[in-house]
Amino acid sequence: MQRRKVIGLAGVGAAGVAAGALALSSDDPGRGAGGAGAGGDGSRGNAAADAISFWGDRQAGIVTPAQDRLHFMAFDVITDDRAALVGMLEAWTAAAARMTAGLDAGTRGAVGGIPEAPPDDTGEALGLPASGLTLTIGFGPGLFRDATGKDRFGIADRRPEALADLPAFPGDALDAKISGGDICVQACAHDPQVAVHAIRNLARLGMGVVSVRWSQLGFGRTSSTSTSQDTPRNLFGFKDGTANLKAEETALLDEHLWVRDGDGPDWMTGGSYLVTRKIRMIIETWDRTPLGEQETIFGRAKGSGAPLTGTAEFDEPDLTGDRIDVGAHVRLAHPTVNGGARLLRRGYNYVDGSDGLGRLDAGLFFIAYQRDPRKQFVPVQTRLSRHDLLNEYIRHVSSGVFACPPGLLAADDHWGRSLLA
Repeated sequence: MQRRKVIGLAGVGAAGVAAGALALSSDDPGRGAGGAGAGGDGSRGNAAADAISFWGDRQAGIVTPAQDRLHFMAFDVITDDRAALVGMLEAWTAAAARMTAGLDAGTRGAVGGIPEAPPDDTGEALGLPASGLTLTIGFGPGLFRDATGKDRFGIADRRPEALADLPAFPGDALDAKISGGDICVQACAHDPQVAVHAIRNLARLGMGVVSVRWSQLGFGRTSSTSTSQDTPRNLFGFKDGTANLKAEETALLDEHLWVRDGDGPDWMTGGSYLVTRKIRMIIETWDRTPLGEQETIFGRAKGSGAPLTGTAEFDEPDLTGDRIDVGAHVRLAHPTVNGGARLLRRGYNYVDGSDGLGRLDAGLFFIAYQRDPRKQFVPVQTRLSRHDLLNEYIRHVSSGVFACPPGLLAADDHWGRSLLA
């Protein structure tokens, strides 16, 4: 086949890719189901067995019980062509629905196409099941007006007031190259290769429409989003997210997590706002800090996670006395000193090698969902950034805020449709 024809096949429009990939037929073999995509005898098991539905009133990956692995990516939109953006989002939606079901990103898959054309799946997840994969999308401020103030897609008047740029906080050391973004996608899974595969294939489908701005790998969830999960530990060795909102607390979720009718534009009703912060931990200094001082800084016992005024992890801390220091993290982050503000956290540990000076480049990739960052994250972080004893051991180096719309109910819908219609 002539090279020009091969290029033509590879360059089929995103909308066409979406139309073909929307058909999730019952006989379409899962990656781990023993079909053509499983690479053999199917010993990995049925891909659908641990699949989390892509469809629903809410996007999966928010209150979903937090998986152990993360690949988070922020993109810049590099086109002014609204139709191209819509076509990409259609293709992304079709691929996301397939991959979360344990299928290849496209209907031909990694090995089912013609040899003369690139495959429509990259192939590194062949033989792997769905692994609890969820994909969650969010739209950043730059999608509504770019850095020059241009309204590229005619949606500036649809930007929610709650999607406000975060203020500068004391102590911030933000790197613009790993902050912000026009669109973000959060991939969570039990297998890191499945999460990476999903993001890689979305980036592939977005070529020419978006470019990668920054990404982050994470492991060892640092919060529980369900009462069925134990509280995990961060890289300082402390239980993290004890007081987190849980999926089972529906009344609290309605109050603190989900955007209500009348909160802003209709396209965000039922959605949530996402704040990300990459927080580098000064590991080596912390590791030389006495245990008693560590516990004073957090306001909790390192072993049990109990507040210093209690005996068990979920005991309510007594903030009326001086047993918990005025600068302790648990005191400053508590809802009673922040106007009742609560967040749903689902962050992850990260280790990005070393910093070239013999120190680990490691810490927490903080992820928090909420109904309105101006009333929740901003006041809490303002207090923490000014008074938290923990600030001696951490540096905020990356930041982002995104509007995550509600979920999709049917295969003829797609990410961004209500915003860009």
